[in-house]
Amino acid sequence: MPLTRDRGIHLLGRSVQESDKAVAVLNARREIVWINPSFKKMLGYQSEDVIGRPLVSVLVSKATPSATRLSLERLVNAKRGGLEEINGHDKFGNEITLLIYTDHIRDIDENVTETIVTIHSNTPARMIQTLQNTVLEELVSGASLENVSEFICKKAEFITRDVISTILRVDQNGLLHPLAAPSLPQYYSDALDGIAIGPSVGSCGTAAYFGEPVLVDDIETNPLWAPYKGLALPLGLRACWSVPIKLRDGRVAGTFAFYFREKRGPSYLHEEIVSACVHLCALAIEQHEAKEHINRLAYFDMLTGLPNRRQIYQKAGQTIAEASEKQGKMALLRLDIKRFKDINDTFGHSTADQILGQIATRLQNQLRPIDIVGRFGGDVFVIILPDADSAYATMVARKLVDAVAKPFAIADLLLPISISIGISLYPDNGTDVETLLKRADSAACKGKAAGHEAVFLYEHEVVDGAQERVILGAALREAVSQEQLRLLYQPQVNLADGTLHGVEALIRWAHPVLGDISTSRFIMIAEQIGLIDEIGIWALSEACRQMAVWRAAGHHIPAISVNLSPLHFRNRNLPDVVAHLMRQYDIPKHTLMLEITEGVMMDDHPTTLATIAAIQALGVGLSMDDFGTGYSSLSRLTHIPFSELKIDRSFIEGMVTDPSALAVVTAINSIGQSLNIAVVAEGVETEMQQQMLQELGCEIAQGYLLSHPLKAADLEVWLQDRQGGAPPASRRMKTETLPA
Repeated sequence: MPLTRDRGIHLLGRSVQESDKAVAVLNARREIVWINPSFKKMLGYQSEDVIGRPLVSVLVSKATPSATRLSLERLVNAKRGGLEEINGHDKFGNEITLLIYTDHIRDIDENVTETIVTIHSNTPARMIQTLQNTVLEELVSGASLENVSEFICKKAEFITRDVISTILRVDQNGLLHPLAAPSLPQYYSDALDGIAIGPSVGSCGTAAYFGEPVLVDDIETNPLWAPYKGLALPLGLRACWSVPIKLRDGRVAGTFAFYFREKRGPSYLHEEIVSACVHLCALAIEQHEAKEHINRLAYFDMLTGLPNRRQIYQKAGQTIAEASEKQGKMALLRLDIKRFKDINDTFGHSTADQILGQIATRLQNQLRPIDIVGRFGGDVFVIILPDADSAYATMVARKLVDAVAKPFAIADLLLPISISIGISLYPDNGTDVETLLKRADSAACKGKAAGHEAVFLYEHEVVDGAQERVILGAALREAVSQEQLRLLYQPQVNLADGTLHGVEALIRWAHPVLGDISTSRFIMIAEQIGLIDEIGIWALSEACRQMAVWRAAGHHIPAISVNLSPLHFRNRNLPDVVAHLMRQYDIPKHTLMLEITEGVMMDDHPTTLATIAAIQALGVGLSMDDFGTGYSSLSRLTHIPFSELKIDRSFIEGMVTDPSALAVVTAINSIGQSLNIAVVAEGVETEMQQQMLQELGCEIAQGYLLSHPLKAADLEVWLQDRQGGAPPASRRMKTETLPA
């Protein structure tokens, strides 16, 4: 059926009414005679506010520059329609960017009778994009939920300027808890804390209860606010619009609210900003809950709710540090359940788990608030007693034995439980966590073998080599978890001109009690106890991070070398890790070098060969470390494009007096030159060694003659000295000498 003229006019009118763009009709005098709903929503005006007023007076304010006002007047009065972008203002004084189109309607004499004005605002989209970007940066940075919430509120208030914003959290019991209200006094938030949501609990409590937005445009008269208006009205708050924050699972986790100082509802800008803020709040809460869940998994035992092994280490370390500072004492108790395996086998895991939960409760009930009890795993609990000597620790231990000794009601049975407790004391029996745990375990084992409930204090024993290795392994685990390892950087220098060829990253470990531990010693232990992957990935990440810092600061470090264990190359994920780190820190492939030993090259394991090939494909450099100390590697050099060979320090040390060592150095240097591979001489410590290397044509040297391993900041100073032309003696910076 053909479209009639009347029908067409009707549809045209409907489209203008429902358009998301603001539309106004001006008369011949350029005064507003009609506006559509989007005009009201976008700019905050009602028809009675603008009918009869010139458009220019509506869109600008006293703060509007005269040039902007003139541009708008020229557009409205132009003989032909036009387009102009201006920074205008809404009814509430908010600055908004407006894209304005005009089109004239003329009579038969070409006189303008009406002007159609269409207005599109880019401000919400721009502001929301900026808001989202800044808030997401806060989330990525790891800021707390409270800090992110306050950040969102402040940003929202800055954008809109005519509102006060708040964020409330709803807990699992349906109670409200303020997260952020930066523009309200603290007593306001305190008054809301703990209020239960419900069908008539202000704007926020009601919105959370129904899961729908709630607008109260007159706090003074609306019954939802009757119990709470005494809080809001004295602060000049007259209206409140609250929107529930819903998570992806549909749960209402909180509310985001705008308060107004006049009786009104939200504008178009308010709606757009709140929509973005609610989404950002949901992301922040979900991230917070995920962190809490991960924290529970990482630090708490899921069965008993007590601190787990990892947290016990941390808490014990903190307690030792506090005792050391005050020159005080502490006790560590290890509690073992006797014959618990029999209970497990007889009654099943479910019953055994119930008993463990009840034991945890009984232990907690016997301790002071400052004491810490955790489940160390299996049937072992650990108790930390701050400010405790042997007498007090023994008294507490006997109380724990008596508490657990009361029979447990399991089904129709009363089941007796026996425990043994070993006690070690700080500083009498040890000054670090590992030692105290080991010695409490030793004492507990004596009690467990005694055949009855018993409490045993540790008595000093001779610690043999195997025990020392166990202690060192445990200390290394703590060092990794506590980030006690660090990297130093030793320069590699071009002998021809003294410029920097690169740096080698060297891992160091200085234990607070055991002192400096040699790298060779703790790397061997790391390989034995399965920590080598974690240490290697940390070293790679830290080296890449430091290289990015140097590049950003304008320090020219051509390359950084990182040593990896042969075991790393059996990790098929190593190439992905390397690629990720280069992307994360924006490290060019030519600036990263991985040092591998001849042992890796002789490893025919399929994973090793595939890993090396994948790393080569990334374009990362490969360095053959300690070349000449192994065997049968020459054939591999023709198959793998090494970037450099490193002559072992033992040959450099002997070359001055031992013709055989000199022959090896000469041969390795010749091999490198023939294959076009850089050769680095390690362990150069004397002027004579340097002179002989230069005579042989060896290009690069590394060793104490040129520089000790340096901290990152000291390397920057070293580099500046060399670039400044300082004499060799002044370049040798005094540094701490750590074991190689």
